[in-house]
Amino acid sequence: MAKQCDVCGKGTVFGKNVSHAHNVTSRTWEPNLQRVRALVDGRVRRVAVCTRCLRSGKIVKAPARTWQPEETAPAGSSAKSAKTAAE
Repeated sequence: MAKQCDVCGKGTVFGKNVSHAHNVTSRTWEPNLQRVRALVDGRVRRVAVCTRCLRSGKIVKAPARTWQPEETAPAGSSAKSAKTAAE
């Protein structure tokens, strides 16, 4: 996965550290990417988005997932036996 924002394209930038003694070493600056669930073309997808795009509202975050349990079977019976009894 590239270290790049899926919305604005902000990516890794290369440069040099320069110490007080003028020792020069290579370094990189990477964007602050967050993996979020977002609505993209009407579907929920996981996208890597920089915090600047998150704060500015350039994406619409997907609604929280809500877990709804299936019908509970009576105590002492398994879900498999309840399913076969229904058929």
